Amino acid sequence: MTGEGDPVTRTEQVEIDGVPLVATLRQGGGIGLLALHGSNEGGTGELADLIARRTGATSLVFTQPDVQRPVHLPSRRMAAEHCVLLRRFLDRVSLTVSLHGHMRPHAPRTVFLGGRNRAAALVLARELGELAPRFQAVTDLAAIPVALRGVHPRNPVNLTRLGGVQVELPLSARTTGSADVPPQPVADALVAGVLRLAQTSSMSAQEPL
Repeated sequence: MTGEGDPVTRTEQVEIDGVPLVATLRQGGGIGLLALHGSNEGGTGELADLIARRTGATSLVFTQPDVQRPVHLPSRRMAAEHCVLLRRFLDRVSLTVSLHGHMRPHAPRTVFLGGRNRAAALVLARELGELAPRFQAVTDLAAIPVALRGVHPRNPVNLTRLGGVQVELPLSARTTGSADVPPQPVADALVAGVLRLAQTSSMSAQEPL
């Protein structure tokens, strides 16, 4: 999968609910990688950038640079009316893979795959199972904690034409040691999943069960 011409990177300073953020858009193809909490959930922004570069996908990462205690804004508050680059992202891509981090003590090796596109969630789960078997990929919405399901209609992951998948990664699936460097098997699995999604033009959005 390749983008249209050379990738173009744009940044925008935005303010949402009184919180200043920087949005960075890397224009690519029709699959979008989204990291709404790049400063709160270590490794998610880095993973979005890495996957986009390896697949030619589009990525949009929000950060709070030079802030010691970043504010965690609910995903549904990260609305398109606040951010020109988010509107461009939503117009450009057809399906979104939104990367998040969770710290559930009972699930230190579990990747929860929420969002409204359940068929796409299964595609990512298969690649994680093959290439990152250390982690358990959960796609059953009933088994995903409510706060991690990513099915709210205002959540940006669900606003593209085919909806998307909210990927909730435990700390060990998005960092290496004390660094925000995603483990290679997880990166490889998500790259393979994004490439497969890009090749599956019949992938359609479905309502959550």
